[in-house]
Amino acid sequence: MVRYGLIGRKLGHSFSKDHFTGVFAQAGLKDHRYDLFELREIDEFPELLRNTKGLNGLNVTIPYKESVIPYLDELDPLAAAVGAVNTIAFVDGRTRGYNTDVAGFRALIATISPRLSDKDRAVKPRALLLGSGGASRAVAFVLREQGIRFRIVSRSRERGDITWDMLDSSLVRVCRLIINTTPLGMHPNVEEAPPLPYAALTAKHVLMDLVYNPPRTRFLELGRTHGACTVGGLDMLTAQATEAWRIWQAPIAPPGLIH
Repeated sequence: MVRYGLIGRKLGHSFSKDHFTGVFAQAGLKDHRYDLFELREIDEFPELLRNTKGLNGLNVTIPYKESVIPYLDELDPLAAAVGAVNTIAFVDGRTRGYNTDVAGFRALIATISPRLSDKDRAVKPRALLLGSGGASRAVAFVLREQGIRFRIVSRSRERGDITWDMLDSSLVRVCRLIINTTPLGMHPNVEEAPPLPYAALTAKHVLMDLVYNPPRTRFLELGRTHGACTVGGLDMLTAQATEAWRIWQAPIAPPGLIH
């Protein structure tokens, strides 16, 4: 049996098992399976590796995208640059960390790129990046690639540029791209939403949520109420999962691995 899976703390919201089970069925891979591995703490990771035979690849979700790194043998250069891992391949008995959230967010932001250009001044908008975890690192990497200026909102000034209590209407009006990378609003807590002054939103704003379950979160609904363009996280999930499957199928060491 060739095994894959997802590690995280709470995985009841995840669509990954259904997604990859469908991939395996479509490819006729009857000896492949995908499981959800809930870990109370990341220090349970080595025991999972010892006790789970046939592992060929893992996905990583909240809150372990950063804390899993010290447990890995190697890092792909992109994962090292981002500082977060969401995909692990097993190659010759060694664990190798990758980041496919970057590919996922590149695909997501491409769907709304026409909304990101200011037709009057030909400049790109500023962005608010809500959250400072592993997914936030991948989004920040892509925003820098795109030349989009942004500020990170976090509970702590040590991890972000501003804290939640510093958000005000004037800042939200200026930052027309707002990206939620927190789990706020994720099933089963579907009534939660990032604490923004939503009344400051306009039809010129674009709200993106990396949460994909539910497909339309409270954050997006509040944005839509004020006329903003809204984008859910399902396309990003699909794109990053496709990239993970590509890596697992051809785990050949590229030059420049970080040991």
